[in-house]
Amino acid sequence: MNQEELIRYSRMIAIPEIGREGVEKLQNSKVMIVGCGALGSVCAMYLAGAGIGEITIADFDTIDISNLQRQLFFESAQAGKSKAEALVERMRALNPMCNVICIKEMITSDSAKNLFADKDFIIDATDNPSSKTMTDEVCRKLGVPYSIGGVAGFKGQVMSWNPGCTGYSDIFSPESVNSGFTPCSLGGVLGPSAGIIACIQSSEAIKHLTGAGEMLYNKIFMIDLLSMESHTFSIV
Repeated sequence: MNQEELIRYSRMIAIPEIGREGVEKLQNSKVMIVGCGALGSVCAMYLAGAGIGEITIADFDTIDISNLQRQLFFESAQAGKSKAEALVERMRALNPMCNVICIKEMITSDSAKNLFADKDFIIDATDNPSSKTMTDEVCRKLGVPYSIGGVAGFKGQVMSWNPGCTGYSDIFSPESVNSGFTPCSLGGVLGPSAGIIACIQSSEAIKHLTGAGEMLYNKIFMIDLLSMESHTFSIV
């Protein structure tokens, strides 16, 4: 690392579980984020700030003013603009050292097979069960670990997967309406709920890539901000 990088990542280098070696692992890693909304935009900014070497972001949607209550890296004047393009601008402004790849299209099973193949970690930040099921199925075939998050109202949940672990499709069906992964277009979402879940997803990526801490493998983390209760359930 050069002097600028040592300064930029000094607070992470100071974490015993990460250190300089961990930062260098992040710099040599490739992560893909599917969805650039309330979850994906926050994940993208934290991972860019952490110095992930290459981040691919994918979203076919455009910015709407209804997004701005929870998608804080977009601006009112950007309404109608591509979410992926707008987020790329913010990520590159935050950390020019991070190589950001922008995909302005819906990710399908076929395209995911190619896009996921060389990645070290996938973050599913979509808001519908079918997309999450697709991520789970493709990642299983490729053996690429992932984190899937969802929010509904004051509640949120996160799970991660690695080969040999229990996955999303083992627990949730696309038709499930009580899974906590209700599409934002069908239900309300509190901004801070999405922020908390996104922070956990980005933390899962960093932990996996650096080898720090304990992952949410074979587990689901759930939080309810109304009651301020949180639980981590085993799903083995």
